[in-house]
Amino acid sequence: MTYGYLATMRTKAGHRDDVVRILLSGLDGLRQVGCRLYVVGVSETDPELIWVNEVWESKEHHEASLQLPETRAAIDRAMPMLTGDFTGQELTIAGGLM
Repeated sequence: MTYGYLATMRTKAGHRDDVVRILLSGLDGLRQVGCRLYVVGVSETDPELIWVNEVWESKEHHEASLQLPETRAAIDRAMPMLTGDFTGQELTIAGGLM
């Protein structure tokens, strides 16, 4: 079993694409720290909504990734463009195509 996390975040008007670029800027090192799947999507009906779907080797791997300097820097860059409206759901991944 692996750890999954589904999240949404809402951006301030006009900043969705900027935040998406930030979220996708640090992909190179994710696999090395235990990420099996990292997908960023945007809503077709809500111009400020971003979805992030992640699958990790474990919850501990996910938590450790949030402390990496490059992750912290990306969060710091994105936060001023976000409204603070976040959702998150932890999952135990039972299987699928990854």
